[in-house]
Amino acid sequence: MNALNIIFVVLIVLAFVAYFYFKTKQFRSSLPIAKKWYKSKAGVALAAFIVLFGLNSALLFPDTLTFVVVAVFLLVGIGTGFENYKRAKHYGQFVEEEYALNKK
Repeated sequence: MNALNIIFVVLIVLAFVAYFYFKTKQFRSSLPIAKKWYKSKAGVALAAFIVLFGLNSALLFPDTLTFVVVAVFLLVGIGTGFENYKRAKHYGQFVEEEYALNKK
């Protein structure tokens, strides 16, 4: 196993852990904008997982069919990641204000 593959595996695990973390935060939050913000951040982590998994697959199995599947993974992952990044950035503007308004 080469060093690049090990790096991809570590990044894949970190992306999965980030996804799980943000999904847990989403379910535990009671504020609507914060829920949407955490959902978007989880979507970015899931997109990173998809992209990294696709790139790692291309390294492990260099075949024509693998490259077609990797291209689909990259398109879906980058598109999903970009859209969720825009949503997270948008909702992030209002999260602090929402927390301040709902202090108990």
